[in-house]
Amino acid sequence: MSRICELTGKGRQVGHNVSHANNKTKRTFLPNLQNVTLMSEALETSVKLRVSTHGLRSVEHVGGLDNWLVKTSDDKLSLKARRLKRDIAKKLASA
Repeated sequence: MSRICELTGKGRQVGHNVSHANNKTKRTFLPNLQNVTLMSEALETSVKLRVSTHGLRSVEHVGGLDNWLVKTSDDKLSLKARRLKRDIAKKLASA
């Protein structure tokens, strides 16, 4: 399973460990991913996603999963999130 947030697209970064003697060795910085269950008001169901803590805070700030998906472009979202966005758009259009 790749270490990428399903909502923000945030993934691993590469950098260096730098010692006191200024020796540099490669290392990776992994995002803080959490398995969370978010509620979709439009679909009235809960959805399990793997989201970074930064993404989770952003979703809460915008006002929920539905608002976040409507405002976010498709290139950042995972396949599962894009399908969810499409289902929400259909539900909102029919209502």
